[in-house]
Amino acid sequence: MAKNGRLVLNIIVCVVLVVSVKASEEADRITSLPGQPEVTFRQFSGYVTVDDNAGRALFYWLTEAVSQPESKPLVLWLNGGPGCSSVAYGASEEIGPFRLNRTGAGLYLNKYSWNIAANLLFLETPAGVGFSYSNTSSNHHTTGDRRTAADSLSFLIRWLDRFPRYRNRPIYLTGESYAGHYVPQLARAILLHNAKSRHHIHLKGLMVGNAVTDNYYDNVGTVTYWWSHAMISDETYRRLMKTCDFRRRTESNGCARLFYYTMDHELGDIDQYNIYASPCDVADVTGATRRSLSFPSQHKNLTVRQLSGYDPCTEKYAEIYYNRPDVQKALHANTTGIPYKWTACR
Repeated sequence: MAKNGRLVLNIIVCVVLVVSVKASEEADRITSLPGQPEVTFRQFSGYVTVDDNAGRALFYWLTEAVSQPESKPLVLWLNGGPGCSSVAYGASEEIGPFRLNRTGAGLYLNKYSWNIAANLLFLETPAGVGFSYSNTSSNHHTTGDRRTAADSLSFLIRWLDRFPRYRNRPIYLTGESYAGHYVPQLARAILLHNAKSRHHIHLKGLMVGNAVTDNYYDNVGTVTYWWSHAMISDETYRRLMKTCDFRRRTESNGCARLFYYTMDHELGDIDQYNIYASPCDVADVTGATRRSLSFPSQHKNLTVRQLSGYDPCTEKYAEIYYNRPDVQKALHANTTGIPYKWTACR
């Protein structure tokens, strides 16, 4: 009799857990986004708390595969910067299923979306990027690669608890720009986790495009690109190569001044990521960046604009669309009333 009672209790506990998980998943279900064309695939978005004490929570957006999502892998996408949003770039400008129209009023389909082949999970990390936040304000100024990797691992573990049907799927870590640091460091954290946990994360592979890897080669490559594409003069190229160290996290004042001269007098008003396209002519575009050269503290906001796609104003459309209250409500975003606007890059 006692054995039967324990069996019944175990069954009840299992049923309660299944119902609880299902309810948690359904709470994140996106029924439709404002201005969204009709689609057949499912979408989910919301927050996963990664540090209970600090109150850090990361925002995600899952767009499942167009067909047979149950048999497709999970692709986690991370944008770089550091400080740029995977919602703004990965989801809305690059590999996601939707593009933003020119007024920020709605969406249209991206026929090259990766969710033709996989389930796409876009993560805004670290806290302070996009809709992700921390209740400990100092976290926004003290973050670093180690914490970002730890938080992303915590996110994955807790997200898989919320979506257990993805636990045994092959997972690919992908991204661009500063994800050249984020992706391999998260992969390492996953391997260390798997070595001591019974609940493995099935990491299958990783891929990074236009990756930030090494200060010297990345920055020398940028200047050489400008010169080889006739964007700067021979003399300016020689002066930059002679004056700037490129290995340092923070460059000298002389290098910074020369770089400012180059930006103001030689590069001009062009889209440096797509030099053959027209630049964005919207007067108040902030020039959100994917990655930047490093300069002294007084020049810390000096950046190399690197937009992608066919429309150089896409971030502007994103900042209109994702700041709309109806869009945030549909995405289950900004539920705590973040005291600042959503931006493509912070």
